[in-house]
Amino acid sequence: MSKEIKLGLKENIYQFTLLVIVNAFVGAMIGLERTLLPEIAEKDFNMVAKTAILSFIIVFGLTKAITNYFAGRFSDRYGRKIVLVIGWILAIPVPFLLIHAESWDWVILANIFLGISQGLTWSTTVIMKIDLVGSKQRGFAMGLNEFAGYFAVALSALLTGYIASLYGHRPEPFYLGFGYVIIGTMLSIFLVRETKHHVTHEALNHSEKSHSLNQWEIFTKTSFKDKDLSSVTQAGFVNNLNDGMAWGLFPMLYASLNYDLKTIGLLAAIYPASWGVLQIITGFLSDIVGRKWPIAYGMWIQALGIALIATTSNFTLFIFGNFLLGLGTAMVYPTLLASIGDIAHPSWRASSVGIYRLWRDSGYAAGAIIAGLTADAFGLRSAIWLVAVLTFISGLIVAFRMRETLKSKKESLSANELKNKLFGKEQIFIFDVRSIEEFDSGHIKGAIHAPKDELIQNARLISKDAFIVTNCGKGGGRSIEAMTLLRNKGWKNSYWLEGGYLGFNEFENQEDKI
Repeated sequence: MSKEIKLGLKENIYQFTLLVIVNAFVGAMIGLERTLLPEIAEKDFNMVAKTAILSFIIVFGLTKAITNYFAGRFSDRYGRKIVLVIGWILAIPVPFLLIHAESWDWVILANIFLGISQGLTWSTTVIMKIDLVGSKQRGFAMGLNEFAGYFAVALSALLTGYIASLYGHRPEPFYLGFGYVIIGTMLSIFLVRETKHHVTHEALNHSEKSHSLNQWEIFTKTSFKDKDLSSVTQAGFVNNLNDGMAWGLFPMLYASLNYDLKTIGLLAAIYPASWGVLQIITGFLSDIVGRKWPIAYGMWIQALGIALIATTSNFTLFIFGNFLLGLGTAMVYPTLLASIGDIAHPSWRASSVGIYRLWRDSGYAAGAIIAGLTADAFGLRSAIWLVAVLTFISGLIVAFRMRETLKSKKESLSANELKNKLFGKEQIFIFDVRSIEEFDSGHIKGAIHAPKDELIQNARLISKDAFIVTNCGKGGGRSIEAMTLLRNKGWKNSYWLEGGYLGFNEFENQEDKI
């Protein structure tokens, strides 16, 4: 069975495309609420306090966050497909409740069902795509996944706003939800295939052996202990914190300026639309330029867009601010998921993704609470400014705490490349992994004797951002093994020397003759 399994986007294009389509319908379910619920709260239920109005986001965020965690655990234990199908079944009550709501409690109940459904369905489509592509094109794969979901959010928000401008708040705009649920459920039951065997295949061929971790160890590693995983997790949390604020307060801000529902729907769609479309590009680029700096700069661009919206009352600047927020989020969203895939071992990756999404989507609730309380106390624009500052700080944490998680495709240096680096200003650490007798018979100037059993002990004396070159006698076997071990232990800038010590020595002798 394992011989028939192939990892990669091209190799699994049918199933991957199908999962992209399924995730579009998952995203469209959120879009049902994106434009209308704050307006319905004020007009249909006469609610005034911003915190009370945003209660639906708080409930949605908390239920989705908690469900994300269990979605990861259940996917590891029972398989991905069953979790996906159950998630769709739990979405069935949502449009009924929104259409027939007689009080705000009905809306809260609808968002409990929506949060659980989203936690199960979106989590599993993410996990399944990571399963299919393996380590190749992980950022691009996540970009396509998030593009489908959030572009559908935008289209659904635009459609509901347009339908509401023609027919009113209810029931017509929410009829769309029935179509989303039926199509998503049918595709998941009859066409989507289980992908857990792909991750089993990847784990068997993974370069790093699995260290058995219990759920508490995975939780603490993802949340706090691992610098890279926890930096990713806090960025995801703050990203959705500002999204929760944007979801609730931006429509209120536009309404306070007397914009009609069609215009509010248009502005509400620009942010997730630009976010969705641009993720195809940003996800692909993260596979080339790396993960760390797209995340940091993405958070800062988000902060700039939010600050612009907090400052202006100009329609054109509102469009530009929403575009910047979408651009920044596009740089961050697929890259964060790809980073989790880079770091976590396949055997516990789904659980780590679930924990990351637990924290990330609890940001919805935190954003709604912080924005609501601040808006009630100091006004809408003050609340928006506060979230802009928090987003900027999150980018600083990534810049100063997180290391690059994308493994370099280049694994070796030629003798000439090493020579040039030794003459440059960059500090180079050369680890000679041969026996002491070989080392004493001749070695590269400045090299450190570090045989395999002493390699990590020597490496711990230097930064994990250090540039390391491993060499053996002729290049290959021992030096490649040492380089792989160093990279797997966190020294990502490790390379092996082509030709080893003998090749480098010959290269220097030829240069001397010239």
